Amino acid sequence: MTDPHVADHEQEAGRPSTSLLSRINAPVARAGMYLSVTGLLIIVTIVFYQVFGRYVLNSSPTWTENLALVLILYVTLIGAAVGVRDAGHIGMDSLLVMLPDRLREKVELVIHVLVALFGIAMVYNGWILGASVGTVHIPNLGFPEVVRYVPLVASGVLIVSFSIEHIIALLRGEEVVPSWN
Repeated sequence: MTDPHVADHEQEAGRPSTSLLSRINAPVARAGMYLSVTGLLIIVTIVFYQVFGRYVLNSSPTWTENLALVLILYVTLIGAAVGVRDAGHIGMDSLLVMLPDRLREKVELVIHVLVALFGIAMVYNGWILGASVGTVHIPNLGFPEVVRYVPLVASGVLIVSFSIEHIIALLRGEEVVPSWN
C-alpha cells in the first residue's frame, strides 16, 4: 500500500523544470556541448597536423602545441560546466539514495550551493589571474595570455547559473532535464 503523499511527491519531483532559467540554460548548455565536441575535433586535427609535420614533412609547426593547449582549456572547462547542469559530475548518489526524502533534498541543496560557490571562486580568480597577464602574449600564437583565463571565467559563470537552476528546481519540486535529451 502506498502513501498518497509519497506518490504525489514522486510525481511532483519528476516534473520537468519550467523556470525561465531552465529555458535559457538548456540551449546554452547544448551550445556548450557542441562547442566542446567541436573543440575536441579541432584539437585532434591540430595534433595530427603536428605529428604529420614532424614525422612526414620533417618540419614541425611551432604553433600547434600552444594552440592545442589553449583549446584543451576551453573544451574541458566548458564541458565541465555542462556536466554540472546535466548532473554528469562526480557525485555520491549511492549515499543520497539511502537518505530519507526530506534530508536528501536538503543535502542536494547544500551540494548545489557549494558548487555555485566554487563557480563564484572560478569567476573571481580567473578574472584576477587574467587581468594580471593581460599584456603578455602566448609564444608562437600572438594571442594575449588572457585567452587562457576566459574559459575559467565563462565556466564559472555557467556553473553558477546551472547551480541556481538546480536550486530553483529543487525548491519547486521539479527536475532539470539534461540538455542532451
